[in-house]
Amino acid sequence: MAWMTYISNWFEQDDWYEGLQRANMSRVRQVGLLAAGCQPWNKDVCAASGDRFAYCATLAIYIYQCTKIKISINFFEYVKHTIASVVFEPNLGIPASLSWCWNAGDAVAFVSHRGPLFIWTISGPDSGVTVHKEAQSFLSDVCIFRWHTQKKGKVVFGHIDGSLSIFQPGNKNQKHVLRPESLEGTDEEDPVTALEWDPLSTDYLLVANLHYGIRLVDSESLYCITTFNLPSAAASVQCLAWVPSAPGMFITGDSQVGVLRIWNVSKTTPIDNLKLKKTGFHCLHVLNSPPKKKCDLNCIAGATSRNGAFIWDIQKGKMVQRFNELLSIVIFNSIIRTIDGKVLHKYKHPAAVFGCDWSQNNKDMIATGCEDKNVRVYYVATSSDQPLKAFSGHTAKVFHVKWSPLREGILCSGSDDGSVRIWDYTQDACINVLSGHTAPVRGLMWNTEIPYLLLSGSWDYTIKVWDTREGTCLDTVYDHGADVYGLTCHPSRPFTMASCSRDSTVRLWSLTPLIAPLQINILADRSWEEIIGNTDYAIEQGTPPLLCGKVSRDIRQEIEKLSDNPRAKKLRWFSECLSPPGGSDNLWNLVAVIKGQDDSLLPQNYHKGIMHLKHLIKFRTSEAQELTTVKMSKFGGGIGVPTKEERLKEAAEIHLRLGQIQRYCELMVELGEWDKALSVAPGVSVKYWKKLMQRYIAACEGNMQTIHVSTPKGASYSGDIYKEDFNELLHKVSKELAEWYFQDGRAVLAACCHLAVDNIELAMAYLIRGNELELAVCVGTVLGESAAPATHYALELLARKCMMIPIWNDLHEKCKLPTVEECMKLAETACADGNIFETVKYYLLSQEPEKALPVGIDFVKEYISNSNWTLDTVYPILDLLSYIRTEKLVLHTCTAARNELLILCGYIGALLAIRKQYQSIVPALYEYTSQLLKRREVSVPLKIEQLSGELDAWRACTQSTYESLEDSPYTPPSDSQRMIYSTLLKRLKEESLQGIIGPDYVTGSNLPSHSDIHISCLTGLKIQGLV
Repeated sequence: MAWMTYISNWFEQDDWYEGLQRANMSRVRQVGLLAAGCQPWNKDVCAASGDRFAYCATLAIYIYQCTKIKISINFFEYVKHTIASVVFEPNLGIPASLSWCWNAGDAVAFVSHRGPLFIWTISGPDSGVTVHKEAQSFLSDVCIFRWHTQKKGKVVFGHIDGSLSIFQPGNKNQKHVLRPESLEGTDEEDPVTALEWDPLSTDYLLVANLHYGIRLVDSESLYCITTFNLPSAAASVQCLAWVPSAPGMFITGDSQVGVLRIWNVSKTTPIDNLKLKKTGFHCLHVLNSPPKKKCDLNCIAGATSRNGAFIWDIQKGKMVQRFNELLSIVIFNSIIRTIDGKVLHKYKHPAAVFGCDWSQNNKDMIATGCEDKNVRVYYVATSSDQPLKAFSGHTAKVFHVKWSPLREGILCSGSDDGSVRIWDYTQDACINVLSGHTAPVRGLMWNTEIPYLLLSGSWDYTIKVWDTREGTCLDTVYDHGADVYGLTCHPSRPFTMASCSRDSTVRLWSLTPLIAPLQINILADRSWEEIIGNTDYAIEQGTPPLLCGKVSRDIRQEIEKLSDNPRAKKLRWFSECLSPPGGSDNLWNLVAVIKGQDDSLLPQNYHKGIMHLKHLIKFRTSEAQELTTVKMSKFGGGIGVPTKEERLKEAAEIHLRLGQIQRYCELMVELGEWDKALSVAPGVSVKYWKKLMQRYIAACEGNMQTIHVSTPKGASYSGDIYKEDFNELLHKVSKELAEWYFQDGRAVLAACCHLAVDNIELAMAYLIRGNELELAVCVGTVLGESAAPATHYALELLARKCMMIPIWNDLHEKCKLPTVEECMKLAETACADGNIFETVKYYLLSQEPEKALPVGIDFVKEYISNSNWTLDTVYPILDLLSYIRTEKLVLHTCTAARNELLILCGYIGALLAIRKQYQSIVPALYEYTSQLLKRREVSVPLKIEQLSGELDAWRACTQSTYESLEDSPYTPPSDSQRMIYSTLLKRLKEESLQGIIGPDYVTGSNLPSHSDIHISCLTGLKIQGLV
């Protein structure tokens, strides 16, 4: 039991408060992850099959599944070395190639150098890794392998010695055959560089060797049909591809120079040679036609190892699209060019130049970072090649420089000495040194709204957030698993940041927890002076965060133009500005629909998201009609573009889902799929089914040559829609989809699903459970009375969350509370009147908050001594006591009260966990309370035997729905356990708000991370909810 170990470790600490300090939580939230970073010189780093594809990154492996409603990821742990393909287990060997198994959508195959071939079934009852029985113990390393696209189970391997190995179910396996003739009888090697099965044959195979060239071989007779002659011995083929629309035609790309050759199997020499690039090809793929081009000519997509990708039109003999690299590093120089490539300035440096950055406040000023440890500033409006300023101070090379977008003349630099320095150009001085990284600094980013906020990424795997006013580190992020290289800010969401790392990921982060006081000012509708300020005032020490950038100024200008309901717009626009991408726009569109906004004001992309119930049929019907009426060009739409038949099938499926059965039947008839049309026709009427059967008989007899979809004049298919109420079904579907999104850590999209069917209460509950409290308050405020209870609850939770913020000195004044002296008098008055809640509250607000402890604790102990007490009576008092400041709680005079408070909170917390169905922490909280009872001398009406009995009763009565960590077999609860559990339920009662119970899944909590910061000290598991 993991939680038992963690509880024991918890109590082994010197003091519980020190343990809390060590468990300090990171405030910057990870909200997204993208795979990145494959090595371009490796082959087969990506393989696709059906709705899945496997992707092999530098230090990570990803399996994606794509459907119409989701993309799910299986993420494999990073390994310590760069990989070239998929690694599933350390003992499986280093993989050399990766491919999906044809005709087996759930299986991906990979092979190590000498075998065996491993087949990993991703899902289903047979999930796991199996070994191909024959494909193993090769005598030469495997370079590449290819499954046959039509013949199930047939696979060919290419080896370093130039030979092939062919395996086919039911046939004799062939190992190390068809080696080039020139190598027979020798030990020389000639690696197989490319393999492709002929798409029009089950046996023919194109093989390319590094030196020998290209062969067309018969895999059945093991005979070389044709050997193709390359123009010179220096030419070699790295990749090849068949042209599907031209039988017998294929193309090859030279591995050294950018020559593309076009071949036909009937000739041993190329039909044409096209010099496209100076560098060699890495991969090739054939397209039927360029995107959105009305032509029936073949085009070739290619990529060179140095200069990017391109599309070449064979008949025109030129590129129709080009994808060039836009930036190259020039060692020992910084070069400034115009868009057309003309050199304007060239500044020589004494060593390599690693970073440069234009000033956003002065278009002619540029800064550079050099290996000679110096930062230089140049003014390009002059002809001088000498820097205006040179800053020295770093003790190792300067890798990156960055100008502040909000403070003129301020720039920062990151160095291999592990420090970040802040320079003031106007003072010609270093004004701050930020020390804390333990390895070279690479990424730098100024926030575009908070002028003193700077972020840095380092080779020590961390991202640090700095307050440059005092040089303090506000937060450290540990989630990356390798060097952090780049940081950037979202252009319209200034508190959403992206970072890239050698761990092969691009991760998205939300910085809004760092500006919590600012969010509270927006929610409380404070004056503009408390939300938006000028840079000079914002950078003064002690000033709370103020927005100073363009995005916030634009919002203010737009709001000041409004005359109708400006607060609703203010909440929406600031919410979208502060929230990360992930559904907030969709959420606010649905809120607008519920509030009665005219459909014409909805954005154009509204139908691409989660739509409201009243728009669903309207938009889907329109989509189906569009698919039906789209006119295809006579040449088709090219590879990947749906055919007319595919469009009609998709339209038919939409009509069927909408209940438009007759329209579905007519489209199936047009497609010739009479059986499907006839099978559902009775759903329209028996009369329609009989007419359709007569048409089918006539068609079979040849009396109906062509069947067209016909609609009588004045007829409308809207009448085909059943008049039944689909609300129940749509509510069920939206609930299931919302739960899927929620468990995937996307609470905002889950809320969208509920708003789509007008379930405001559940939408608010999912935002609250997902810790989107600020967003929940904004949405609830705009929705008004229908969301009032949930909004009030969200505000309560937000108040607790804000306890993490340093308390303002003028708290009483800002919150319009009595003075501390008045609070003391009010507490004494309430105590004399017997009002325990008011007594505890005002003592906590006084100069002696510790006086609240004995009053509140004595009340709780006395109350739970009775047999008929309820959770809702004692919880508010304990909840108030939990707000007492820690420095007061750890006083020696409060030791006894502190121990009793911890025991009571642990026990009541366990009961709350049962009510909220936080199943994983219930045993841990009971054990925590029991351990405190054993180790502390206290006087509380709780016994260890009582706690043990309640825990056993809870387990016994809920094990049918709760999967025990011990996986113990099911045993029915005894009568006494049923009685104890029944008593517990009477104490607990139900939550007043719908949907607020169940495990929480905070945004980003399910994303892969190398940080153990968010591991529960109670359970040892990763925290999914609010930390």
